Amino acid sequence: MKMQKTLGLLAGVALMPSAWAGTYLDADWAKQACDAWNKSETLTQELGGDNWAGNNGGRGYKIIRLYREKCGPGSAVQLTISQQDGKAICTYGGKPTDEKLNDDMDYLMWATYDDWQCMGRGDWGCGAMGAMMTGKLNFQGPKGEAMGVMGPFNAFLQMMDDIPGDASQCPN
Repeated sequence: MKMQKTLGLLAGVALMPSAWAGTYLDADWAKQACDAWNKSETLTQELGGDNWAGNNGGRGYKIIRLYREKCGPGSAVQLTISQQDGKAICTYGGKPTDEKLNDDMDYLMWATYDDWQCMGRGDWGCGAMGAMMTGKLNFQGPKGEAMGVMGPFNAFLQMMDDIPGDASQCPN
């Protein structure tokens, strides 16, 4: 009887969404975001080709770095997006590489946790354009290029709510 109660308690804990979730916007989260990117037709198809993924300075990839405002830029994670067969494919998600960002082709984005969640849910005023205009999303990089791909940019921001993570602490 005692064993059954213990197993029942453990099963209940295992079903709690935050029980096993990692830290929001940490390296593991970024790997999951990379996997989610590659499963999104909107991101892989609509950002492929010369119009977005092709703006990579001849190096073959773009860098996107993200962090929560509370945790600071030292906590950023990175997604590396490569152009492969006309598609924008995430080839790396994790801690940032040592490479310096190029504002002509790479992106640095940060927001509060609440604003990341608002953008992820697509709440009113939290779409890509609204988030940039209201300051919910802080942004460095080629703004004109981003404005030209608002549909896929919205899809990217909506991933922010799809990948679970505990926001009570900052990434290591």
